[in-house]
Amino acid sequence: MKEHVPVPPELIRFITSGSRFIIAGHKEPDGDCVGSQLALCSALRRLGKTVIPCSSGPFKRTEVQRYEDQFLSAPGEREKIGAQVIVLDCSMLSRLGDLAPHLEGLPLAIIDHHAAGEIFPSSPELPVFLDPHAPSSTFMVFSLIEALGLSVSKEEADLLLLGLCTDTGFFRHLDEGGAETFFIAAKMLQSGASPKKEFQAINGGKSLNSRILMGHILSRAESLYNGRLIFTYETLEDTRRFGLEGRDSDSLYQLLQSVAGMEAIVIVREETPDRCTVGLRSRDSLDVAAIAAAFGGGGHRNAAGASVAGTLSDVKEMVIKSFAADFD
Repeated sequence: MKEHVPVPPELIRFITSGSRFIIAGHKEPDGDCVGSQLALCSALRRLGKTVIPCSSGPFKRTEVQRYEDQFLSAPGEREKIGAQVIVLDCSMLSRLGDLAPHLEGLPLAIIDHHAAGEIFPSSPELPVFLDPHAPSSTFMVFSLIEALGLSVSKEEADLLLLGLCTDTGFFRHLDEGGAETFFIAAKMLQSGASPKKEFQAINGGKSLNSRILMGHILSRAESLYNGRLIFTYETLEDTRRFGLEGRDSDSLYQLLQSVAGMEAIVIVREETPDRCTVGLRSRDSLDVAAIAAAFGGGGHRNAAGASVAGTLSDVKEMVIKSFAADFD
């Protein structure tokens, strides 16, 4: 069983000594980011704290769009007076997007389960709760809520299970060391969370355009390095035709991961004529977080990403070459 990092005492002190908190998460939030932010907000409110959830968005995923109206894009000057910041699901300033400049100079704490990336620049007293073995940030927030002397409410359990299911692919990504994850999931269910409900939230409600777009992207898939790498892409024209709501990365990766001999997958999305986002997935020992870090990104060993300057063709060439050391 994997040894998980306990909640640091300095984080507990950071929370108990404060009265106003800005709860921040990374840009383009997923279920783990939104779930960990809002569950922690709920717990802190129960402790009598004032909380301000913030995200620069955009809320592209269908399962998190219902929560968008609970977030501010940035705190105002009045909200920042006496505020402390807790950053969830990332530890790099650049991952906050347009929210980052609004938090400069405020006391910071970090809760994250990603191993790659640099820690926020701040004081030596910065409370950091970093556990690369945790399956999700919501897993860590569950432990934090209990460490604060609270029992998880039904609303919090729903949010925490959303994040846990998001980052484990409904437990598909767990190995033999994941027993504690099921133990924590069972406690979420005891508090009233429903796996059936979260499965439908994550996998249901998709538009027909999203299914058609998946077909286009799959039709462009290339087998490289003798089948060990699968590459495909999405263009600006695709976005114009199908919209941002047509994106369904998780289903795409799941389909491509079933290909025999596949060890890694790359999906490049053209965001502007001179910038692309790169999504990376791998099996077993191949560390795509290290590849993402080389492009200024980060993530997990088997799931990572980056935003890369360059045209679609340029980014394609650079990313494919980055696998040469692993596959040649």
